[in-house]
Amino acid sequence: MEKRNMAEKLNYEIGDVVKLKKPHPCGSQEWEILRVGADFRLKCMGCGHQVMVSRKLVEKNTRGLKKKQAE
Repeated sequence: MEKRNMAEKLNYEIGDVVKLKKPHPCGSQEWEILRVGADFRLKCMGCGHQVMVSRKLVEKNTRGLKKKQAE
């Protein structure tokens, strides 16, 4: 139950980099968030491939979150 609460407390924003549980076929586990809502648009930091993923799936599989650099 605690893992689920941790994921729900994360504040996802455009430009953040999220580390997911399973790696992309290119080997990278890090994804940049391009769109936030009921679905997320993620861009692989390794090869640049973009995917749409449901919020529920991203929250479930998140292993880390790096906030974007303040400008």
